[in-house]
Amino acid sequence: MKPVYLLLLCSNVVLKHSLVSFDTGSSGNPNISEFVGFPVIDGIQMAYYCDSSNKILEARQDWAKKILDTNPQMLESLTDYCFVDRPNLFRLWISSLKQQLNQSRAVHILQMIEGCEWDENTGEVTGLLQYGYDGEDFLKLDLKTLTWIALKPEADIIKQSWDADTTRMKDREKILTKICPEWLKMYVESGNSSLQRTVLPSVSLLQKTPSSPVSCHATGFYPNRPLMFWRKDGEELHEGVDPGEILPNNDETFQMSVDLNVSSVTPEDWGRYDCVFQLSGGEDILVTKLNKTVIRTNWAETSSDMLFNTIAAVVVFVVLILIAAAGFAVWKKRKGERFKETEFTSQPVADGKCSVRLFLLYFLH
Repeated sequence: MKPVYLLLLCSNVVLKHSLVSFDTGSSGNPNISEFVGFPVIDGIQMAYYCDSSNKILEARQDWAKKILDTNPQMLESLTDYCFVDRPNLFRLWISSLKQQLNQSRAVHILQMIEGCEWDENTGEVTGLLQYGYDGEDFLKLDLKTLTWIALKPEADIIKQSWDADTTRMKDREKILTKICPEWLKMYVESGNSSLQRTVLPSVSLLQKTPSSPVSCHATGFYPNRPLMFWRKDGEELHEGVDPGEILPNNDETFQMSVDLNVSSVTPEDWGRYDCVFQLSGGEDILVTKLNKTVIRTNWAETSSDMLFNTIAAVVVFVVLILIAAAGFAVWKKRKGERFKETEFTSQPVADGKCSVRLFLLYFLH
């Protein structure tokens, strides 16, 4: 049964690539560049970086640099995009928005997310175009209806104006469904060895406290299209499972976690559970059994710390006793007094307890 299940899992392989450009324009703040833009491939690799105010246009990947070195026309296009076209366009948009929204203050930020996703198996292309204004979602394009969606009430007046501009709408549709996929395919082909590499993660089981869910944590994988879930007796679980988001690491790999609620799992049933990780399109499957002996915890370390602190307290107490005893002995010696053991053992003991004085002298003896 298990091999059939895994074969079904591998048969639904989806190979998708994306190209998304993040553009930001600003006005009224000399400390912020007037325009910054960068395209991101498959959600992780920044192909180029543009900063108009600081006159920066540079490739961030070796394969992207090679494209510019061998394609002067593309370099010219990107140069115009970075230093002329986009700065002027964003300057015009911000000025227009200020007038239409009747805004007087000088500092404003306009952001644009524009791109496409291409399914390598089916050839299907989907486009994305969305604007944010002064830190809030503002407008979003619906490619199916070729209309704008106002994401806040103030954007409705802009929506009506842009919906009426059919020429601009057709241009946007062409960019998102024709030009963007062509660029994306070129990037994927040029950066094939980097973009289509596969890196398996290290997988660990984590638990904050004995009553917390057990987290199956995978880190260091690439690309960011994993299948990760908990199973019981070979069957995928949906109840008591909390899948986390896929997050980027600093080394262009990814991490994610899937939590399992173990509050109702009896000790003898732990062996029936396991965590499964597989990269989409990959053949290797990592299976991690639910085992208390391999779980990394915070509370186990806390117990050790408590034991250490207890031992340290006892040692400090003994040292203090020794110091006090030594001081008492010196004081007695200076007084010229001589003590005998019988002088203390013959004293009555009240309530079955020895005095501190008796304890110190016995210790010195």
